[in-house]
Amino acid sequence: MKSKKDNENSFEENLEALEKIVEKLESGDVDLEKSLELYEKGIDLKKLCEEKLKKVELQIKKIKIQNNKITKEDF
Repeated sequence: MKSKKDNENSFEENLEALEKIVEKLESGDVDLEKSLELYEKGIDLKKLCEEKLKKVELQIKKIKIQNNKITKEDF
């Protein structure tokens, strides 16, 4: 149940929203239907966070100068 807004949020915003969902679920103060809804939303946020981390990981390159030659290595 990914929303367009979630995709536009920063990693930190999505992670914070995920943490709030976990807190609500752990509190035990939500009914079964709401728990399921929160769980599904949490799964979507987790996937978004993982996707954003993977993109950043692929973008991070370590520049290494060796023998007057510039090479890029995965971070």
